[in-house]
Amino acid sequence: MSEILVLAEHDGESVKKVTLELLTLAGRFGEPAAVWLGGGAEAGRERLAEFGAAKVYVADSADVTDYAVAPAAEVLASLVAQASPALVLLAATGEGKEIAGRLAVKTGSGILTDVVDLTPGEGGPVAEQSIFGGAIVVKSRVRTGIPIVAVRPNAVTPEPSAGPAELTPVTAELSEAAKGAHITDRVAQERSERPELTEASIVVSGGRGVGSSDNFALIEKLADSLGAAVGASRAATDAGWYPHQFQVGQTGKTVSPQLYLAVGISGAIQHRAGMQTAKTIMVINKDPEAPIFELADFGVVGDLFKVVPQLTEEIAKRKG
Repeated sequence: MSEILVLAEHDGESVKKVTLELLTLAGRFGEPAAVWLGGGAEAGRERLAEFGAAKVYVADSADVTDYAVAPAAEVLASLVAQASPALVLLAATGEGKEIAGRLAVKTGSGILTDVVDLTPGEGGPVAEQSIFGGAIVVKSRVRTGIPIVAVRPNAVTPEPSAGPAELTPVTAELSEAAKGAHITDRVAQERSERPELTEASIVVSGGRGVGSSDNFALIEKLADSLGAAVGASRAATDAGWYPHQFQVGQTGKTVSPQLYLAVGISGAIQHRAGMQTAKTIMVINKDPEAPIFELADFGVVGDLFKVVPQLTEEIAKRKG
């Protein structure tokens, strides 16, 4: 059975959910083999094993961790040459897509990004992608080299499948070109009790209709009642009502949760491109003609300042 390389996303201690999704996806095509860059592999091994990793390649030297992005591509390129995998899977994050692009150049392989599904097919895996701001869904496959595929977080439901996850050290010999951007300092990001936006199974987003930064407390309270992440439209972040790192859309973050709840968001194409692959979309908007309703599985036409508190209260009752 051919190996399928999966670049593990982690924080040095815990494995991110998207990695479990990629391992599940890898199991459709061969034997999943995680690639762990940096320290903490021993801590993450049990979780990787739970979701089917047969092997964990570990590259934790200072060369790999002290430089930005490029070393990851070189480690993967070395493993591709050694292991001849049938497929390489990465998360379609900003960093993941850059690594994928660099790897494609190094290996002379085709690359597919922002993939929302991947199935076996004649001539290789067939990917499903949402393009042109979500206006078109296409199916495509790599025709040259080993397919390199960047998959959107939450596109696949993680399924446990026990594997041995044997730790295999990897020696990385980096080129001088890979040392062009040196990391001089690291600052730990303050952790919120809410799930990370791109990994959350439920996202509640507020838009222009929320009206002010103070009113975003309504969105946060609803999100907390659901155990959800908080997002915002570009209009809301540009107005300074919510931090830009929570922007969902073509120029922000792409999310694909099980449930996306859009509150006071009209549904411009820029925003739709970042959330329309959600499994279920619910909309609260006072304008029945808002474009966002075209995507909605469930819609409420009403004043969000009345609907949201009632919804939050009802959720609390049912949980209580």
